[in-house]
Amino acid sequence: MIRAAIAASLALALAACVSVPDAILPEATPEAPVAAVPEASPHPEARSYAVSPDAMGDVDAALARAAANGKRVLVVLGANWCHDSRALAGWLETPRFAALVAERYELVFVNVGMPQTGDGHNLDVARRFGLDDVPGTPALLVLSPEGRALNLDTAASWRNAGSRAEDAIFAELAALAGS
Repeated sequence: MIRAAIAASLALALAACVSVPDAILPEATPEAPVAAVPEASPHPEARSYAVSPDAMGDVDAALARAAANGKRVLVVLGANWCHDSRALAGWLETPRFAALVAERYELVFVNVGMPQTGDGHNLDVARRFGLDDVPGTPALLVLSPEGRALNLDTAASWRNAGSRAEDAIFAELAALAGS
């Protein structure tokens, strides 16, 4: 009897973790239907947010490629444990976003761990470009080929990427790509 009660309690607790109240979901309209958010794999071997032995070197290599081909660098500071980080990485893998990224950016994922709990790493990448605080994940830096951060005012605002509309994310990335 006690085991059944414990099992039922655990089932309810788990259901509460995965269910989302309708009040916080965007409302679908014929002009803007709510789309499912693609999510990159949360597994450590996934391409996005893989722990690199040299994250700064990865950024430097992207800057060199950007300088050679006239693109900007898109540095996504996130982690595979984070739903919003995986959501942003998932959007970047879709054909629409992948085409924009391939045309306008050199993309680098940097695993920053859990900076909001004091267990961050690779935060020197953010600080190098003027982002002194990463209060949550993901954060997104757009760099000129010379290494100048172009969006410090919005870099840390991507923590809600999993609940942003596809068109809003695309429009912001397109605007940050410049002309």
